[in-house]
Amino acid sequence: MMASGFAYAHRFANGLPAPAPRWTGFPKYNFIGGHNDREHVPAAELAAAAETVLRRDGADLALYNPHGPQGFRGIREFVVAKVKTRGITCTPDDVLITSGSGQGLDLVNRILLNRGDTVILEEFTYGGALTKLQRLGVNVIGAPLDDDGLRIDALGRILDDLQQKSVVPKFIYTIPTVQNPTGSILPVDRREALLALAKKHEVPIFEDECYADLTWNPAAPAAIYSIDSSQVIHIGSFSKTLSPALRLGYVVADWTVMSRLVGLKRELDSGTGALEQMVVAEYFSRSFEEHVGELTGVLKEKLDTMVDALEREFGTAVEKMWRPKGGIFLWIKLPDRIDVTKLVAPAANEGLVFNPGPEWSCNPAETKSHMRLCFALPSKETIREGIATLARVCWEQTGIPERSANIRRAPAAG
Repeated sequence: MMASGFAYAHRFANGLPAPAPRWTGFPKYNFIGGHNDREHVPAAELAAAAETVLRRDGADLALYNPHGPQGFRGIREFVVAKVKTRGITCTPDDVLITSGSGQGLDLVNRILLNRGDTVILEEFTYGGALTKLQRLGVNVIGAPLDDDGLRIDALGRILDDLQQKSVVPKFIYTIPTVQNPTGSILPVDRREALLALAKKHEVPIFEDECYADLTWNPAAPAAIYSIDSSQVIHIGSFSKTLSPALRLGYVVADWTVMSRLVGLKRELDSGTGALEQMVVAEYFSRSFEEHVGELTGVLKEKLDTMVDALEREFGTAVEKMWRPKGGIFLWIKLPDRIDVTKLVAPAANEGLVFNPGPEWSCNPAETKSHMRLCFALPSKETIREGIATLARVCWEQTGIPERSANIRRAPAAG
């Protein structure tokens, strides 16, 4: 399409993101984002659910928000039942359906934050959450993690230091159950200690549980919201368990917060798509446990394939590998002298994309040797080929991994 020649560039608002390039399709080795396994989207079942709800409730599509501004009642009732497995007791009035969990992040940020405010995140965190906060002009402080998640001792020191400076953080954003990107699960005692610290310093907790349904061990500790719903805002998503393209998430909060969220959402849009809500409610109310159980098994096998491929192709050049306890991501560290941001372009030229560590860190300079790899979308064969390609690109650019020093094994079957 030819450009019009009109000088729009002089009329764009300040502070916009960089212009997007034209989309040219997905790469062959796609290790980025929150995509999921194409073979385990239950398309036929969703089609049947769509037919059922359209025949039964299709006339409701004549209305904006036919069941009110918080979303289709059937899906809110399903959320109530689903989060009960996370220890949360709530009602449909405590649930707001959002256009993906990203909208939930935006809404909570908007009702709590002003430019110049301070928030605490985990040192490695969801890049989308970090970017949203940076664009709002808030001060971000990263709290250290270990293999079990947020370090409560370090968080306590951060809060004490801020208190001495008369700074009260607006919230602590945490991903306690299948942390993104490390995949850790915060133990019960740390959840309780985190809430105790938050109470002591009068700071809300913003709990993101987008991956909590996808754990290898289903007996994960209860959500922090279940301990005290008055000081915690809880968000979740259907993108990871069913379909990112459906763009459905939810917020669970008490009415003091919920009333503000609903008021803001009504100002920003005319409601999240009702048909998507109706279809997901119809399908998941009958098949959630079966679907998630099958998907989790597939994801665990893909993780094992990726770990095996990394060990085979990189050997000891992978200095640390955070073995996730669920989810769809693997977080790794290469030697300090490797700047993974310099691998992005040459890898893309080979049809391979990954998430460089600095984009998922509150301290970008300290994570130049880290990367996040999504194992959910590619097949096992593609994972093996992709990791081999990544190792070759890395060696061509840095001399690491040394080809003669790699662990060499025959490819795993399956």
